[in-house]
Amino acid sequence: MRTVFSLLFAAALCSVFAGATSRAAERPNVVIILSDDQGWGDLSVHGNTNIATPAVDSLARDGALFERFYVCPVCSPTRAELLTGRYHPRCGVWSTSRGGERLDLDEKTIGDTFKAAGYATGAFGKWHNGTQWPYHPNARGFDEYYGFCSGHWGLYFNPVLEHNGRTVRGRGYITDDLTDHAIAFIEEHKDEPFFCYVPYNTPHSPMQVPEKFFDKFDGRDLKLRHRDPEREDLQMTRAALAMCENIDWNVGRVLKKLDELELADDTIVLYFCDNGPNSYRFNGDMKGRKGSTDEGGVRSPLLVRWPGHIQPGTKVEASAAAIDLLPTLAALADIPVASDKPLDGTSVAGLLTGQSKELPERTIYSHWNGKVSARFGPYRLDHTGKLFDLSSDPGQRNDLSKQQPELVKKLRREVSDWRRDVLGELLREESDDRPFTVGYNRSRPTPLPARDGEPGGGVERSSRAPNCSFFTHWTSPEDAITWDIDVQTPGTYEAVVYYTCPEADLGSTVELSFGGKKASAKVTEAHDPPLVGEALDLVDRNHESYVKDFAPLKLGTIELKSGRGPLVLRATEVPGSHVMDVRGVMLTPVE
Repeated sequence: MRTVFSLLFAAALCSVFAGATSRAAERPNVVIILSDDQGWGDLSVHGNTNIATPAVDSLARDGALFERFYVCPVCSPTRAELLTGRYHPRCGVWSTSRGGERLDLDEKTIGDTFKAAGYATGAFGKWHNGTQWPYHPNARGFDEYYGFCSGHWGLYFNPVLEHNGRTVRGRGYITDDLTDHAIAFIEEHKDEPFFCYVPYNTPHSPMQVPEKFFDKFDGRDLKLRHRDPEREDLQMTRAALAMCENIDWNVGRVLKKLDELELADDTIVLYFCDNGPNSYRFNGDMKGRKGSTDEGGVRSPLLVRWPGHIQPGTKVEASAAAIDLLPTLAALADIPVASDKPLDGTSVAGLLTGQSKELPERTIYSHWNGKVSARFGPYRLDHTGKLFDLSSDPGQRNDLSKQQPELVKKLRREVSDWRRDVLGELLREESDDRPFTVGYNRSRPTPLPARDGEPGGGVERSSRAPNCSFFTHWTSPEDAITWDIDVQTPGTYEAVVYYTCPEADLGSTVELSFGGKKASAKVTEAHDPPLVGEALDLVDRNHESYVKDFAPLKLGTIELKSGRGPLVLRATEVPGSHVMDVRGVMLTPVE
């Protein structure tokens, strides 16, 4: 009898687990592909005959295309809104560098939502919402991460990247490499539900792409031009289009892998961009480009495929935005949203599946650098208070504010309320009082790149854009480099500075100090590699640094006490004309 009972119990247990496995299998996988600085007009599905994007276009053919989808004018805010379903100022994201790109720690992400539901989660590409733990993607719901956390990168061929916090060397062209790792993640988790986020960093500058993609555009006349053709840099356009065709090729690789693994029918694939185009080029006659709150700066493609659930060729007319993606994907997967904060976005799942035809009337707001515009139905109130009907005037040429004073009054009042509610004290343009965290996770080293530091004395950045910069012109004991840090776990840390120094300038002694404790070393080995990148650029760089390889200089150990304070790098002896160039400091807990 006991044996029979045991067998029945075992059978019942197997049935329970089989049911759990079956339920897990019914959950759709999710693949989100996000491009960087690609405009609405950089797809052939939107009528651009200068370019061919068959793989991305196929998502619209086999799924849904949103006619009016909105993101932010620049990179990190859009990523924050995707991750949280909330407007970016609520999340502490007000800038694209020097700490202003970080997502507040009390925010839950789309990665948290899907991980809590039992999904394998991975992100592959440009994170741009925080570098140090717990801002790092591995701490924000993503078990697997490969890419870079900065806002832009200075070299796209065999670049230095990271894999789960460990520095690695990428292989080949960066977009191809990121796709390789995303595909490997899909293969590894093919037998369980997975959430794969692929935030590419192209066609963001520097304008570098493999020759096989640029050859098609090299010297070619372009039929479709920017609305003001005299403003267009044709070489920039050619490079951007070549980079977009490379993205399309890689999207095709992802779709092919889903087919090979027989996962296509079980996978939601979503494609969009993070802001308007990064140059003046064809964009459907819309006003504005990257950085602008006008239509051309914030309108993005959104293509969504889920065979058997979304009818091929679906057109979604209702306006939607990046804030809607978290609630929409959670609804499609039938899982709860992890955040306990109210979302600004709403689910548009019903519009995709055909269960509803329209959304309740609402206003969608676009903000950057203190400017706010509002989209309501076919209308946009721009940041100056002018009103445009984009259904008949996509170029925002005819101000209707005098013809429709009541609508203008309503939208101006709503913008004022939004500023007070959403911006309020959370708008940090004047002061971001969040230090950079050190030692939050004792198992992880803490990188402090030049981007997050402040130069003092004669020290300068290698470029105006901080994201991929290094410090140079360090010549005197009066000079200093400072990071505002908050030590989360006190103890002993190994301190390493990443440097370059020519042989003629060897002999300086550098010192790192915090709270009265110090670590120092003399520069005794020359390391003076050339700057690279210029030979690969198809367009001259405007304000971004070229890059070079930096070597580690061990400064020994330093005792760090808990709390906030300045971490200062100085030179106590400078026998030559120059101390060193500095890419950053790494602090590793010593057990």
